[in-house]
Amino acid sequence: MATNNPADDEEKQTLLQSPSPSSSSSMTPVQKAITQGFKSTADLAKHLPTGTVLAFQILAPVFTNQGQCGDANRTMTACLVALCGLACFLLSFTDSFRDAAGHVRYAVATPTGLWVIDGSAPPEPEIAKTYRLKFIDFLHAFMSLLVFAAVALLDKNVESCFYPVMSPDTKQVLTAVPLAAGVIGGGLFVIFPSTRHGIGFPLSSV
Repeated sequence: MATNNPADDEEKQTLLQSPSPSSSSSMTPVQKAITQGFKSTADLAKHLPTGTVLAFQILAPVFTNQGQCGDANRTMTACLVALCGLACFLLSFTDSFRDAAGHVRYAVATPTGLWVIDGSAPPEPEIAKTYRLKFIDFLHAFMSLLVFAAVALLDKNVESCFYPVMSPDTKQVLTAVPLAAGVIGGGLFVIFPSTRHGIGFPLSSV
């Protein structure tokens, strides 16, 4: 009958242990750069309201008639872009927290704390003040609008709707400007990350 070997058990325990903090210091510069790159990409992905972008990508082909726009299609598409951009801007001021029962509550950040959307009791004042509105929230709202504008202008259906025939110069501008806006907005997101997890944003363990 097989017996447990203490040496084998000790080896298994060692393999199951999480790496020590010192292991991160032994990473090479390339490994650190790759790790930071993945972390920055993950941070960037949570800064644009995913629900708004998803709604835009679903509705844009319908509103633009697959890029074959008439006057009514152009009006509807312009309204869609404007409403989605406004939603990206305003949703940047929403946040979420867990109440005493562990339920997630959504709220709007105010200069004094949080205004709970569903009318339930707000968190304790000591906790609520950590969620208060700050200047960086306006910066994030502007950057969110900037990145969404880049997404909208790079959409082929929207481009065909508003510019069915374009000169080479116009095409170059419509290619370069949204891309530059997206890169600048994304870079600012990485430099000034947001801790808010409001409506339309991926929820963390708030």
